[in-house]
Amino acid sequence: MIKLTLVFVCITVVSVFGVNQLRNWLKISKIYDIPNDRSAHSVPTPRGGGLIIVVLTLIVVLIYSILRNAWSQTIIFLPMAALVAWFGWKDDVQSLSPKFRFLAQGVIALITIIGLGYFRFLTIPLIGEVHVGVIGIPLTILWIVGLTNAFNFMDGLDGFAGGAAVLMAGGWMWVSSYSKGLPNELAYWISFAIASSSLGFLWHNWPPAKIFMGDVASTFLGYCFAVLPLLSSHENGEPVLVGTLIMWAFILDTGITFARRAIQHKQVFSAHRTHLYQRWVINGMNPLWVNFIFYFFTLLAIFLLWGWFNQFRLFPALIIIGLPVFWIFMTFLTHRKEHVHKIP
Repeated sequence: MIKLTLVFVCITVVSVFGVNQLRNWLKISKIYDIPNDRSAHSVPTPRGGGLIIVVLTLIVVLIYSILRNAWSQTIIFLPMAALVAWFGWKDDVQSLSPKFRFLAQGVIALITIIGLGYFRFLTIPLIGEVHVGVIGIPLTILWIVGLTNAFNFMDGLDGFAGGAAVLMAGGWMWVSSYSKGLPNELAYWISFAIASSSLGFLWHNWPPAKIFMGDVASTFLGYCFAVLPLLSSHENGEPVLVGTLIMWAFILDTGITFARRAIQHKQVFSAHRTHLYQRWVINGMNPLWVNFIFYFFTLLAIFLLWGWFNQFRLFPALIIIGLPVFWIFMTFLTHRKEHVHKIP
């Protein structure tokens, strides 16, 4: 335990200094996020700082593979995760078209499931195990592409995505090391690297942010969190439930926002400020409180997983009914406040 703590601290410290050096280089290279009317920041800020998260995570996984001589899964994960990050970096430096990004991510997702398999079962609380068979192929591709972009779309406030990554990865560290959870050594080390490197990045990204994560890391993190259930997946659907629950707030916010804009015939891939967390800020909530609320959502998910793994009776209903109802209630309150503000 002491050795693991020391390794965690070392990666965090390396990340802190690495992001600082990268920030200086980004300034020299003039790679900035220029504020516009949809931005939450008011001054040009270097972006792409999450490259350190990518590099440190890939190095940790590579070292794990060499020391354990475990290449069956990492031989797919390493190049595909690196490719996702590379396309994200290209988008940070020179904007790529949404169609090209989704096409590239779709190909990466296809290669991923060829190498790592796909979800054949889904576990739904109160219902049980559902066998989806070959339908799992398009579902898994949608899952990977969807989460890759969901995390990217939710990276909109100082400290928001970075802090969430620390907690989500921490949740996966617990799940993949917990005897009643989904023990998996590779999933543990990926999560370990993400948590420690993201914590170091957060040192520079905490409000007011000196540097932004950029698509290079936000898409990379989304891809990693999408693949972690695949690494833990055997002949049951519990890993999908775990992956969904840990990212439940990001998934609901992105999914509902996407659906609402599609129904309203708006450009779903264009920049906007209609995510629930963005609407809270627009309505006057302190961005720090928005961060803490979403951090709480992740901690709540970990608590619900603990109850699920221990087979407490009330928890399945809390997961499948309680969380959606809670989200609908928050959306209703947000809409009501917006309506009141519009009344002269």
